[in-house]
Amino acid sequence: MKIVRFLKDGQIRYGLLDGERIDVLAGEPFEAIRPDGTTAALGEVKLLAPVSPPNVLAIGLNYRQHALETKAAIPDRPLLFIKASTSVIAAGDPIVLPAMAPDEVDYEAELAVVIGRAARDVAPDDALSYVLGYTCGNDVSARDCQKRLDRQWARAKSFDTFCPLGPWIETDLDPTNAPVRCRVNGRTMQDSSTSDMIFPCAQLISYLSHCLTLLPGTVILTGTPPGVGVAREPAVYLRAGDVVEVEIGGVGVLRNPVAAARA
Repeated sequence: MKIVRFLKDGQIRYGLLDGERIDVLAGEPFEAIRPDGTTAALGEVKLLAPVSPPNVLAIGLNYRQHALETKAAIPDRPLLFIKASTSVIAAGDPIVLPAMAPDEVDYEAELAVVIGRAARDVAPDDALSYVLGYTCGNDVSARDCQKRLDRQWARAKSFDTFCPLGPWIETDLDPTNAPVRCRVNGRTMQDSSTSDMIFPCAQLISYLSHCLTLLPGTVILTGTPPGVGVAREPAVYLRAGDVVEVEIGGVGVLRNPVAAARA
């Protein structure tokens, strides 16, 4: 199933996407998925980010080849950081280069996990049963803030518009072997698979649930594969007018233009 979150007639609703038709749900999809008997046409609504997360939890250096390209040691436990929920935008919304740090903004294609029910201290074998589904994510990062200017990653990862998610939540996916790709202006920059993850999704969910309660709607960004802009020679950063596409095999394509901050 493809779960969408959309705006129509001033109301935010969830629904199940079937071609060009949306079967509207009665309430949110976290406790139960119940169509309310009404439909909406895809062309008549605005698709929003597929979830409004209470927390966005992100994992650094979770692909072996990405750790190698950045000359970092392979971590022995998941490296957790948090992105502000105000950084979330939908497919089609612009990634805005922040006025205070516009020069070294980078893309990071990621499989995003959406938690479906509260999870605390869960075992790895049970972890995937707490998942509502999966979507495409882009962990946009201001590398100058991350690498040189700050002593931690919060600002670099949390500027407004720095967490595109979408276009929908796919409930039927094998997260252990899904293709992950990123294109900038049609040029393939990242092309890998979740099979290169150091800590697979079930292990991440279990680990994080022992750190904090994973509330329904929590998004987990599971790390990015090799090919990020900062690791290239010369480095490649996003510029106004670019178009970034994150594709997760079995989910879809998340596409966002890049814009300069308004004066």
